[in-house]
Amino acid sequence: MSDIGIIGLASIFTAGLTIAIGSIGPALGQARAVAQALQGIAQQPDETNAITRTLFVGLAMIESTAIYCFVVALILVFANPFWGAVTGG
Repeated sequence: MSDIGIIGLASIFTAGLTIAIGSIGPALGQARAVAQALQGIAQQPDETNAITRTLFVGLAMIESTAIYCFVVALILVFANPFWGAVTGG
């Protein structure tokens, strides 16, 4: 296999691994956050607005981790910085 083929194969594999691992953590974190928010709302229904607002801010921060992993995977697939090392460019 040529050098460019090895880099292509490694890039695709790494991008897939990045998406797989990078989506498991945020999914578990979001599930835990929602479960805790529902428990908090069940215990104190008067604080529903405050809990919901805080929940959405927290979910956005948790989701940013998955988005960063997605961006890294896209860079590896479409704008790989290692192509220049093989092609000489």
